[in-house]
Amino acid sequence: MKAFRYRDFRIFWIGALISNTGTWVLNLTLPFVLFELTGSAVWVGAAVAAQFLPMFAFSPLGGSVADQYSRRSVLLVMQAAMGLGAGLIWLAWVAELREPWLLLALVAIVGSINGISMPSWQGFVHDLVPRDYLLSAVTMNSLQFNAARAIGPAVGGLLLATLGPAWAFGLNAASYSSILLALLAVRAGRGIVVQRSSTGFVQQIRLAVRYIGKQPGIMMALVIAFVVGFFGNPIFSFTVVFAGAVFEVGPVQLGLMNAALGIGAFAAAPLVGASRFAPRLSVVAGTGLIVYGAMLVLFALAPNYTVGLIALFVVGACFLAVVASINTAGQMIVADAFRGRVLALRMMIFTVAAPTGGLVQGWFADVIGPRPTVLIAGSVMFVIAVGLQFLRGNMQLSRLDDPHDALEASEESRNR
Repeated sequence: MKAFRYRDFRIFWIGALISNTGTWVLNLTLPFVLFELTGSAVWVGAAVAAQFLPMFAFSPLGGSVADQYSRRSVLLVMQAAMGLGAGLIWLAWVAELREPWLLLALVAIVGSINGISMPSWQGFVHDLVPRDYLLSAVTMNSLQFNAARAIGPAVGGLLLATLGPAWAFGLNAASYSSILLALLAVRAGRGIVVQRSSTGFVQQIRLAVRYIGKQPGIMMALVIAFVVGFFGNPIFSFTVVFAGAVFEVGPVQLGLMNAALGIGAFAAAPLVGASRFAPRLSVVAGTGLIVYGAMLVLFALAPNYTVGLIALFVVGACFLAVVASINTAGQMIVADAFRGRVLALRMMIFTVAAPTGGLVQGWFADVIGPRPTVLIAGSVMFVIAVGLQFLRGNMQLSRLDDPHDALEASEESRNR
């Protein structure tokens, strides 16, 4: 990948891979222990909500911070705070404070800090490489996230099967040291003077919302982010329910199910990041969304564990294709003066859709069963994806390929 030619990007990528691997160990362990403690799929959905809803609440603040402060400095502070929060989760478990509400509360604290951190994280990727390498960098960033999604659950499954949840929670807490060391080592972002805005926080967000309304390509990216978050993302935690209640397999096989999602993304990355797709992000996103819905249907109807693994592999590939495409489209289109806030608003859309979808699907799974629930979600997602192919005007998929908006920061000042 072209972005790997740059030293700072390589260092950041490796540190992020290790840190996110720890996060995915947590993402497997938390739903697992909650399902073990309660026997309810609703609590599995609540685990997703505890992670994402605080991110939704704090992302606007994070976007404003990302536009006005050194993103590297913001990441150093926020990642250190998240590491401390992860340490508290481990400490609560080893102290046998295992009430589901307490675990969710601690995860919500980490999610709140992550909401402030993520716009700077996304924007910092842009700071590490030239604009011509942005598609490669965003794809590689998505690749490391999904590689962690493959490695983390496999490691988590082995830990749960052998040493227990305490080791899994502890590994997650320790993994934050890798991203902190990487941020200390990179040179990008040092000494950057950021133009602070005198406009109030609410007004800054209002200006960003108004700006998005004038950019159909960014609007389309937000629509797709919601569809993926609400209908597609819950499958990443519902593997716990399928492993225990449908396929009747243990923690190792559960880890392999989540690993299949990450391996699929890893396999898709070279295709998605290829330069020949750079002007046709709409094709990658539109096709990926259709196949994503179809594979959810196949997973819901899977007659056995092996077919389910194959479906999850393709789901992972499609998740990478769709998310990397809309992330790149947004970053390519947005004016630099609005980058942090627009990224924050996109994350808000996803982070409210994902937990809401998780809770709704969790409730349906308890009422009608996990198979019918995922079947409905996949079918609706497929129909929406096909429908998007026929939209015209400002809401057509091809708007994802709109050119960069060369708006200067001074124009934002005139809009205040």
